[in-house]
Amino acid sequence: MNAKNFLIALLLLSFTAFAQQTKVPQPAKDSFSKLYPKATEVKWDKENKDYEASFKLNGKDKSVIFDSNGKVLETETAIEVSMLPKGVEKYVMGNFKEYKITGAAKIVKANGEELYEAEVTKGKDKKDLFFDASGKPEKKDVKKESENENDEEDED
Repeated sequence: MNAKNFLIALLLLSFTAFAQQTKVPQPAKDSFSKLYPKATEVKWDKENKDYEASFKLNGKDKSVIFDSNGKVLETETAIEVSMLPKGVEKYVMGNFKEYKITGAAKIVKANGEELYEAEVTKGKDKKDLFFDASGKPEKKDVKKESENENDEEDED
């Protein structure tokens, strides 16, 4: 029994070694620390060639995308579904009839442009839909959460 427990512990340790954190450039880490010194539950992921810090601040879920030089590319803050622009709910009901809006976020790009994200769900199928500040759908790729969200994580 001791040998079995030892093997299980060794196996878990080896899995942990493989699940290393994303290697985040120091300028991105420094920018994050300066901008959000009171952030908690910080998790870094690689997003294409950039780096996303997801965290909590004052009880709200937030994320910020940095380039490798530490420049902020966009911020995302979770909001109540009721805070989505008018027209979003109508669009979802007309184009995703069997889906329900289960989450929402406000995205602010580095240039000040505001977008809104509506997470829609039907069973296990989840999609992220994007809208401008007037509620008009954006022509941005819809990310299916049923795909493995970890595809971009932990890549070097």
